[in-house]
Amino acid sequence: MAEPREVMRLEGLRKSYNIGQANEVEVLHGIDLRLDSSDFAALVGPSGSGKSTLLNQIGLLDTPTDGELYLLGQATSDMDDEARTALRGQHLGFVFQFHHLISAFSALENVLMPVMVNQGRPDREAIDRARALLADVGLEKFADSKPTELSGGQQQRVAIARALVTRPALLLADEPTGNLDTKTAADVFALFRRFHQAYGCAVLLVTHDPRLADTCDRTISLIDGCIEP
Repeated sequence: MAEPREVMRLEGLRKSYNIGQANEVEVLHGIDLRLDSSDFAALVGPSGSGKSTLLNQIGLLDTPTDGELYLLGQATSDMDDEARTALRGQHLGFVFQFHHLISAFSALENVLMPVMVNQGRPDREAIDRARALLADVGLEKFADSKPTELSGGQQQRVAIARALVTRPALLLADEPTGNLDTKTAADVFALFRRFHQAYGCAVLLVTHDPRLADTCDRTISLIDGCIEP
């Protein structure tokens, strides 16, 4: 693996909802956090602690109320939607609890979707990479299958391959193995590890499974919207 580099940094990040109303609530309270390319980290905390909100901020799916998010050294608070979308598409990979596959597309086409969004028609290298990822998650025989022809666990594995196809600098995963059996979950976790080691991709996994958190190199605890020291 190459020399570690900063991938993501939060400085005093805050997120509030219903601003200016009687029911205004601040969910994240001045978060300071840094992830380097060498980090393979678990984000843990009780339900309602703000984990999904924090993940959405890091993933540029929502904007903070205050503070700054740096991705690959770039401050994001003043970026317009087009710039944020481009940064997200090129450098971030997502695996969320709901796989959000496109039912009209095959498994292979779903995996290639981020490539098509970024560059249009995928080239042979991208197609080969997508097929290799489907093989890595045990779905090489299902490349032409539609999501409706796959089980829930298989659809989740397609979503995982999709998240990795652009070789992102940061992989964000929200309970990525929650719908998988024990063996498949172990295989997927091993894939994350291989990808992390081969490409220097920082990994942040949200999990309620203490066994999964224990196998990560770093554990970040979020309690009531604050990072525990």
